[in-house]
Amino acid sequence: MTKEIKRFKQKDKTNIILYNQHGYPIKYKGYTVGDLPNSFGYKEMFNGFDDDGDPIYKEGKSEWFNYKGLTWIINKEHWSKQL
Repeated sequence: MTKEIKRFKQKDKTNIILYNQHGYPIKYKGYTVGDLPNSFGYKEMFNGFDDDGDPIYKEGKSEWFNYKGLTWIINKEHWSKQL
């Protein structure tokens, strides 16, 4: 008999947890179209130069999925708590 792994858990209307193939949880936050963060839709954007003349890039959110009318992006708190 194989053990069934939970792959999805909805915490509330805009927060879900998906489990990867190894069983580790990944937290996602759902956004409506008007509430998407400014960093949505690009990997990185040029943000000027630093004092040494090196380019500075701002990291964006380039990975998402749509489910139940919301756009789901990995929750920023997920990464800060893991590190």
